[in-house]
Amino acid sequence: MIRIFLLLAALFLAACDAGTPTLQTLPAPVRPTAPAVSVSQPVAAFRQVVDRMEPVIERECRRRTRGMDCDFVLLLNTNPRLPPNAFQTLGDNGKPVLGFTIALLEDMRNTDEMAFVVGHEAAHHISNHLERQRQNATLGATTLGVLAQMSGATAQGVREAAEFGAALGARSYSKDFELEADQLGTILTLIAGYNPVRGAEYFNRIPDPGNRFLGTHPPNAQRIAIVRRTAAGL
Repeated sequence: MIRIFLLLAALFLAACDAGTPTLQTLPAPVRPTAPAVSVSQPVAAFRQVVDRMEPVIERECRRRTRGMDCDFVLLLNTNPRLPPNAFQTLGDNGKPVLGFTIALLEDMRNTDEMAFVVGHEAAHHISNHLERQRQNATLGATTLGVLAQMSGATAQGVREAAEFGAALGARSYSKDFELEADQLGTILTLIAGYNPVRGAEYFNRIPDPGNRFLGTHPPNAQRIAIVRRTAAGL
């Protein structure tokens, strides 16, 4: 069963560090009859979104993976000084964690946008992107480290080459991972009864990263296009 935790504003967003933070459980709301509602009360709207998305995320995670922990934990940081942000990580216990800042929710115009962001972050876990990124980083570190060693570099030079290789490897497929998460996130959002195309309109209001070399995110237009193609195909 998915859980939503409201972090005290003083706590940092990464809530899986050592120690036991004080958490307040948000009660499960009544399922809304019309998902595409305007967001005048972000936390209440977020509760509605999670209530609809929770069974879809967990069911699809179990259906599409083998042996992966699909017991998602959602964290909401209410610190108003933190910028709009969402992330996916793993807790110390291996459980998938989806984190959001209150500034992100306040920037959302409707629950379709909230649902799409939840689906996108959940898709990162279902697609095993963290592990794939780690493997890419390891490969990059090993490759450049060996090349530096073969070229006669000092021990310090080998270490620096390995560190650069790890960073290079970790970023090598990050854009592809984002597009994969957009595609699967579209499916998850649609199954839950939300409109992913409307949800992806959020990309029109955030800075466009462009198509930078070793950038972590693809251009916004490319992300919107893949959402539209995926939704049309369904």
